[in-house]
Amino acid sequence: MKKKNELAAGIVKTLSKKKLTLATAESITGGGLSAAITDIAGSSEVFLGGIISYSDTSKTKFLAVAKRLLTKYTAVSEEVAKVMAESARSEFKSDYAIATTGVAGPGKAYGLKAGTVWIAIASKKETIAVALDISGDRATVRHATIESALATFARILIP
Repeated sequence: MKKKNELAAGIVKTLSKKKLTLATAESITGGGLSAAITDIAGSSEVFLGGIISYSDTSKTKFLAVAKRLLTKYTAVSEEVAKVMAESARSEFKSDYAIATTGVAGPGKAYGLKAGTVWIAIASKKETIAVALDISGDRATVRHATIESALATFARILIP
């Protein structure tokens, strides 16, 4: 797999070439995904911003995640990841948005083991979600989530 800076550079280049924009909604990655993108020169042309919603309360307040979704599915779910991505895209009026949510560890959360992750990508046409099961410590899980989010988005963006 390509390194995250190569993936991010390819994404920024392609978005710029196609005159498209991107936003993020991050929980498990705590701003790391946005940082990977903004590390790339020229990202200001395509990256509109991101929302770090680490708590359930912030997901409800800033990303319109309904409390009933959090109660029924938990914050680490396909349903919540999709709403996070769709809300970020809507808030920033971007062409695409990437959302990350999961359990970084070291212990369980919501009854789910560390390494349980959901990534969602929203466009005007559709929202897709990908489940991940990542092994490793907290830093490894967060890093792998960023790399996976970038790689998944690159596959969508760069056919």
